[in-house]
Amino acid sequence: MLHLRPFDSLGHADHGWLDARHHFSFAEYYDHQRMHWGNLRVWNDDLIAAGSGFPSHPHRDMEIITYVREGAISHRDSLGNHGRTEAGDVQVMSAGTGIVHSEFNQETVDTRLFQIWIMPDRTGETPSWGTRPFPKGARGEGFVTLASGRAEDVDSLRIRADARLVAATIRAGETIEYRFEAGRRGYLVPAKGQIRVNDLLAQARDGVAIEEESVIRVQALEDSEVVLVDVA
Repeated sequence: MLHLRPFDSLGHADHGWLDARHHFSFAEYYDHQRMHWGNLRVWNDDLIAAGSGFPSHPHRDMEIITYVREGAISHRDSLGNHGRTEAGDVQVMSAGTGIVHSEFNQETVDTRLFQIWIMPDRTGETPSWGTRPFPKGARGEGFVTLASGRAEDVDSLRIRADARLVAATIRAGETIEYRFEAGRRGYLVPAKGQIRVNDLLAQARDGVAIEEESVIRVQALEDSEVVLVDVA
């Protein structure tokens, strides 16, 4: 079963420096039918204006993945970590027992990103942060695993949840597949382009909630970039 969540139906909050769309209930946006999808709790589609960002604030017991689509984001936290993650790459923060961090767009252009929160399997562990510049040449060859809590995904950034984040760039006319184990769900968003997921048409930034499917076939109707989370 595939459930389309059109971009125009998402929660919306425009703070001036931050223009955010919420696939699930978040902050002042509440929809009792969109609280989570398996252990996926948050998928925010954020535009952060140049020279602005999130000042220091705390988190605990949440796996927070930032997928940068355009521009870059600069991170700093209470553990002494700092770094810059640019378009096409991801950063992962395991909040654990508690971490304070800031995320700023220090670029001269707006930054667009997906912020994805996944509920951890284990709580009360030491917080951590990491980022990775994934080789752009790895894209265009189907789905690439970027972050995962599954033992077999040894080359990905690690999270503390039974979940996997994958992404792919697909040229117009190409089709790729993703297979799900029994009982698992998926949530897919085209970062750009237009795609068909099995028989369902999805536009850029729409959400596609997936359940009770053993395989999905993603066809690009135009050059596209897709992001998918596989969750328990």
